[in-house]
Amino acid sequence: MNLHRLLLERQAAGKPLRVGLIGAGKFGTMFVASARTTAGLHLAAIADLDPARAKESLLRTNWPAEQADAPSIDAALKSGRTFLTDDAAKLFAAPLDVIIEATGNPAAGIAHALAAFKAGKSVVMVNVEADAVAGPLLARRAAEAGVVYSLAYGDQPALICEMVDWARAAGFPVTAAGKGTKYLPAYHQSTPETVWGHYGITAERARAGGMNPQMFNSFLDGTKSAIEMAAVANATGLTPAPQGLEFPPCGVDDLASVLRPRDAGGQLHHAGQVEVISSLQRDGQPVFRDLRWGVYVVFEAPSDYVANCFAEYGLVTDSSGRYSAMYKPFHLIGLELGISVASVGLRREATGVATGFRADVVATAKCDLQPGEMLDGEGGYMVYGKLMPATDSLARGGLPLGLAHGIKLTRAVKAGTALSWSDVAFDAQSQAVQFRREMEALFAPQQQAAQ
Repeated sequence: MNLHRLLLERQAAGKPLRVGLIGAGKFGTMFVASARTTAGLHLAAIADLDPARAKESLLRTNWPAEQADAPSIDAALKSGRTFLTDDAAKLFAAPLDVIIEATGNPAAGIAHALAAFKAGKSVVMVNVEADAVAGPLLARRAAEAGVVYSLAYGDQPALICEMVDWARAAGFPVTAAGKGTKYLPAYHQSTPETVWGHYGITAERARAGGMNPQMFNSFLDGTKSAIEMAAVANATGLTPAPQGLEFPPCGVDDLASVLRPRDAGGQLHHAGQVEVISSLQRDGQPVFRDLRWGVYVVFEAPSDYVANCFAEYGLVTDSSGRYSAMYKPFHLIGLELGISVASVGLRREATGVATGFRADVVATAKCDLQPGEMLDGEGGYMVYGKLMPATDSLARGGLPLGLAHGIKLTRAVKAGTALSWSDVAFDAQSQAVQFRREMEALFAPQQQAAQ
């Protein structure tokens, strides 16, 4: 609340929030669109490997052509225009208040965040892939630098974190939280060649629409769900089931019945679990009133009195009357990102941030893999991301899905098997690998002590 008022005050004082964006893809472009009409916010710079794409983002979202004419960041800050560059380092050196990392590349996200922290800049991490790889340690490094590191509002993890916070601040124990998606078990084996059939469109139509098959496949094969739930677990303290996500079919009217512990008549392994629900029944039929695009939290009445209040005020509950749910049927990704930017820039409050290492996303073989093959990463032909408790990942030396791209297998791996560091020839000098391995070493003793 009050973010708009605070933004108006900054505008009236002639001191708008100065924002730099790295990555002018779909998420970044949606933010560009909303930034144009947000008072008290100045999109001072956009860094993209292709500055022409950044300029196109401005033009297609109705910014005037001269907006992209700033010759430097200093000129942009004086004129209210936007500087375009292919060098993200220029953003770190400038007097900006908030950096948005929206590249989608885990290694790039880690590098950009660390450089921003070193320069005293707060970061909104749209790149949830990077957060799933190393969010707990990135959060620690930001705190050590005296800056803010935040998940991105508009993306589902931050929206889920908000709902969990709402429930807890109201005194309701959280039973489950998560999101909806389209899921069938066979989707774990989906590849960029088969993905469009599952979406019900042709490859030709997808190409005409500029749709990236590997990116869309990462949503379908369960990888993106695992990545997002890892971010939620690490930020909220909720945890995954030992076997990972189960994707139970569930509509909004059944959230409180399905997403309660098994000993209470539901399908959860335990109370306090992250879970993704499917918009399809296992036979492929649609779920009634599904939550494919939305997020939810299930909470429990802590007393008979509160349970009676649930009934009095018309909450939809399970048969016991003790469990109920709140949900949001949509998310607007980059169009809502300004909430994070304003919260971080004006209040120094994250809209979700890792507080521990509780969940991990481990590369898991889609098919039998052979020595010498090169892994093709998220949404590809060879692996998908499986959510698992961080204790299990650490115990097996799990290979994080976000780093399973362009590295060679050193031994055979059977379909359905989670990969480990010992299965691949990784570059030990890579910054992202070193940072991830540092995080594993840092959190492993804590995990052992907790067991």
